Formats: sequence, structure tokens, C-alpha cells
Amino acid sequence: MTRPFRFGLGKLAIPDDAEQWQQVSKEVESQGYDVLLVPDHLGRTAPFPPLVAAAAATNLRVGTLVLNTGFYHPPLLAREIATVDRLTGGRLEIGLGTGYVHAEFEALGLDPGTPKDRVDTLERTVLELRRLLAQPDHVPAVVQDPLPLLIAGNGNRVLRLAARHGDIVGFIGMRYDPTAAGGLRLIPRAELADRVAYFDGVVGERAAQVEKNLLLQAVIVTEDRDAAIRHVAATQLPVPLTELEQTPLLLIGTVQQIIDQVKELRDSFGFSYFTVMDIHQEAFAPVVEALAGT
Repeated sequence: MTRPFRFGLGKLAIPDDAEQWQQVSKEVESQGYDVLLVPDHLGRTAPFPPLVAAAAATNLRVGTLVLNTGFYHPPLLAREIATVDRLTGGRLEIGLGTGYVHAEFEALGLDPGTPKDRVDTLERTVLELRRLLAQPDHVPAVVQDPLPLLIAGNGNRVLRLAARHGDIVGFIGMRYDPTAAGGLRLIPRAELADRVAYFDGVVGERAAQVEKNLLLQAVIVTEDRDAAIRHVAATQLPVPLTELEQTPLLLIGTVQQIIDQVKELRDSFGFSYFTVMDIHQEAFAPVVEALAGT
């Protein structure tokens, strides 16, 4: 079964003014995006309040991109999630990840631990949220049953967790690398293909139930794709040109070429849900308009 396309927009820049934020949310909806998402980083706006305000002004689904599970105690997080699900009329999707910015853990007085430790925390949180939110006497009660969970990552354990317990698997197309700017490094197409193949091998009979999401790293509309790739290599991503030319995480070309790239990603890997950050909102909007719901 081929899933219809869905498109998410992650908003890093959130206005302080409520009316302005609602206008921003309406613009996202008018461009055809399906889901408005807010990330979870210290030094930026808290994720949950903007989601409630956006849902009040639009018919968008709303979600987190993604919560750092190491910051939250599961029963308190379950209470927050259930409250927001009710206040958004059952339009909440919760994205969960391990977190990777050590400075954020340290600012909260937390030990980030090893990657294994962080995956352990993610697994405990997912299982506990599933248990708590499924309880008929949980207060408040969620509207959605089950409430959609997006589990994001590339490692085998995270992909197995998404295969068993997720509604959406989020492929970030980056790997943790403390030597890279921002702590993450772009992975090439072959490695993404390997990660998708691994997931496909473990998801089993749940394959039709779990939606595949890809977080795109850039959308550049241009008539000169080669020049744009060289510019990215020179100014943003110091990786071999061949990797940039082949990576599915950078959509570069004319609008039609980008539309074709998105279709190819669904045909080759099964991605039907694509997310971009707000810096690429306008560039991706014509693609969303052309493909939404198809």
C-alpha cells in the first residue's frame, strides 16, 4: 500500500506575540502543510504552549520535533501530553528522541551519559507513556487512542523500538558526531538506505501501521543544481561533493526536479511524511502544494 504524502513544518522562530504566532500558523496551513512542529531545545520557546495556540487558530495537526526524553519524568510528561491532546482536539503527535546536545543536559544538572544510556531512557519513556496513556482512569484522558508517537533516530535499538511501539519512525538522516558542528553529521544515501532496510527487516507485520518520516536538511530551488551543490559544499557542509550530489537529505533543483526527488524517495524507501524546518518553508511550499494528499 502506498501512503499519501504528508508534510510537516518545524518552527524554530516562534514570535512572542500570541496573535502574531497564530497568523504564522495560519500561513503554514494556507501553504498546505499538514503538521506544525516545535523543537525542544533549551534557549528556545517551550514546545507545548505554542502547539495549543496554533491548534486554536487552525485545523493543523501539531507536534514536537522532537522531545528530549532525558529532560522529562514519564508520569509528568504523560500529564502534559494528555492535556495538550485534549486542548488541541485530538490533533497532537508526539515526537521523541534521545537528545544529543550535552550542554543542554549539563545546564539542567543532568548527566547525558553514553548513547546507550540515552537510548535506555528513550525506551523507558516510550513504554511508560504507552502504559500510562492507555489506562482508562488516566487523568486527564487522551482524545486519541492511541496517541501517535514518532520515534526518531538511526541506530538499531531506536529503529527496533520504533518498529515495535511507534506509529511513525523518524529518520533524521544524521548521525551523532561530537566533532561535527552542532554534534551531528550528514549521512550518505547508501547509509540511509541501510538504515531503512534494517527497519524494514524488523518491523514485520506492523509495516503497514508505521509511517516513515524523513527530516530534510535543505530545500534549494535553482536552475543550476551543480552550482548550488558546490556552494553548499563550500559554505555549509564540508563533505565530498559526491555525497552531496547523492544525498536524499538535500533537495536541490527546479521545483519539478524536487517534486520528482520526493516521489522517488517514496518509491525507493517508503517515505510518505516529509518535514522541513522554517528556513525552507517558502522553498518547499510549491512542492507541498503539488503533492499534498496524493
